[in-house]
Amino acid sequence: IIQLCFFFFKQKTAYEMLRSLVGSEMCIRDRYITKSESPIVVVLSGSMEPAYFRGDILFLTHWDEPVQTGDVIVFKLTHQDIPIVHRAISVQEKDDNDYYILTKGDNNRVDDRPLYYELHDNEVWLHKKDLMGKVRGYLPYVGIVTILLSDYPILKYILIGAMCLLVIIAKDPQS
Repeated sequence: IIQLCFFFFKQKTAYEMLRSLVGSEMCIRDRYITKSESPIVVVLSGSMEPAYFRGDILFLTHWDEPVQTGDVIVFKLTHQDIPIVHRAISVQEKDDNDYYILTKGDNNRVDDRPLYYELHDNEVWLHKKDLMGKVRGYLPYVGIVTILLSDYPILKYILIGAMCLLVIIAKDPQS
C-alpha cells in the first residue's frame, strides 16, 4: 500500500510508471518477457483519440518483429523524456535490419516529421532504435488518477490529509 501511495503522489511520466507499480524482480522478469524497456505506459494526451484516450494504460512488447503500417507504437526521441504513442503510417525497410518509420497521431492533422526534426537531431524518420514497443492491449481510463494528481497538485494534499486522518482515527486491533 505504501508503494502504491508513493506512486500516486510522485509526479510520473509514462516512462517511469512500471517501476513504481511493481518490485524490481517483476520488472526484470517482465523485461525479458516483453523485451520492452517499459512494458506499461499511460496515454498523456488526446493525440490518439478515438483509439486511445487520455488516461488509458497501454501494454507494450518489443519483440523482434517488423513494424507494419497501422501498428500503434511507442517511441522516445533523443531530447525528450516522455514517450510518444502514435500510429505508424509509413514503414520502409532498410538493408541493415532497420526501418524508416513515419508516425502520426490519429487525432492530429499532420504527420510527426516536424516533431522528429525539432527533437531528434534534424531527422525526418524514426528508426528501430527509437522504438520502445508496440501496443498489444490497453485498460481504458485506469491511469487517469496519475494524470489528475499531476495536473491538480491540491488533490495530492487532500488525499494525504484523508489518509492521515484515517490513521489517526483508526482503532488499534490490539486494544
